Amino acid sequence: MAQPRPRLLLTVTGLLCGTSVGLALLAQYQFNMQPCPWCVLQRLLFVALAVLCLLSAALPHSTPRRALSALSLPLAIGGMGAALWQHFVAAKSSSCALTLADTIISGLHLDTLLPGVFEVRASCADAAVNVLGVPFEFWSLALFALTGTVLVLSVLTPTRRA
Repeated sequence: MAQPRPRLLLTVTGLLCGTSVGLALLAQYQFNMQPCPWCVLQRLLFVALAVLCLLSAALPHSTPRRALSALSLPLAIGGMGAALWQHFVAAKSSSCALTLADTIISGLHLDTLLPGVFEVRASCADAAVNVLGVPFEFWSLALFALTGTVLVLSVLTPTRRA
């Protein structure tokens, strides 16, 4: 059985994470799906994961690649938690101001540095929308889970010998 190729998987996953942010921005600006704090936090995590996956894939040696993949794993797990929290808790609230997500975004000043990408523009209840019959945050959850799986594979896949 063929073993997974961590560098290829990391590259594809990094590109998928970056594409997801692009699709979120398309949904925001083309289809008026305005983001809540939890949406914006997930964007931030996807940007970080995209950069870290692509950086890991670019590393020539497996030991630093495996270490960076291991250090990136908490971001994917945090993203899964954020997506679940958004769906099961935050979307049921008319206000999600001053939540953990809001605190992180404003604490990093991302809402003022890059408002077109990271500014909160809706409440969590208003941001609860479906895409193809599936809640938007579940699409995000699936990509965070896929990213976490790729990161685990990257950590656990033994080094190939030429």
